[in-house]
Amino acid sequence: MKKNVGLVLEGGGMRGVFTGGVLRFFMEKDIYLPYVIGVSAGACNGSSYVARQMDRNKIVNIDYISHPDYISIKRFLTKRELFGMDFLFDILPNKLAPFDFETFNRAEETFVVGTTDCKTGKPVYFEKSAYEEHMLTIMRASSSIPYMAPIVEFEGRQLLDGGIADPIPIRKAEEDGYLKNIVILTRNKGYVKDKASFTWLIKRKFGEYKGLVEAILNRHELYNETVSYLEDQEAKGNVLLIRPPEKLDVGRVERNQQKLLKLYEQGFNEAKNNYDKILEFLNMDKEAVNL
Repeated sequence: MKKNVGLVLEGGGMRGVFTGGVLRFFMEKDIYLPYVIGVSAGACNGSSYVARQMDRNKIVNIDYISHPDYISIKRFLTKRELFGMDFLFDILPNKLAPFDFETFNRAEETFVVGTTDCKTGKPVYFEKSAYEEHMLTIMRASSSIPYMAPIVEFEGRQLLDGGIADPIPIRKAEEDGYLKNIVILTRNKGYVKDKASFTWLIKRKFGEYKGLVEAILNRHELYNETVSYLEDQEAKGNVLLIRPPEKLDVGRVERNQQKLLKLYEQGFNEAKNNYDKILEFLNMDKEAVNL
């Protein structure tokens, strides 16, 4: 059954350290699923998982969080870029916390990153095997949150945060043939997304991208409907949800290292506490795994 199970990763900015903790446990237990799809922070965490870099998500998202080029209010006021995208998608992976491109590219797992096309407001997906040389650019696009990062141009498209058009890409996983999926969420059970605020500002900022505006304004409905669908699929035995057990004390833009570390450890422990369920879902024998 392990060969037929996908891994779906929600985004969520710095809330994604929860996913990093879950994947740390998966790597410790040598649980590598054949299909991985993520958006935004989910895609970034998933890339280190596919690259077999057990501690990289912690290093990148917690150890370096106090670096002045990571999050900068001054840069946001002058350049409208809160997160240092060059720092995150160039300096970190190429110099400070080297990404293992060789292992990543050689890995057998299918790895898919979701982005949002600004003109259409629809999701656009990119698969590793076809875009090995461009994955940093694609993950940058998937992580470019409106207002906090500029639009990324790639292959004639204007792309932004993948979490806008497809916040939890479960249906893409199903379309690709994975009808059983482990889904890692970065919101607790019972969370309901509210409608976007400052509608006038959204229309003013992105008025030329009517598809994007519509996607942003309808995102809460899509998100809430998707969570409902996931819970229904979980009841049917087709999905295993791993998510924070309680309301988070960490926001999308969080710089408190201790809060982030606590959430990372919470992700690890949540996976650990659900280890038996995970093995049962994967139809794997615990004794055989521990040999």
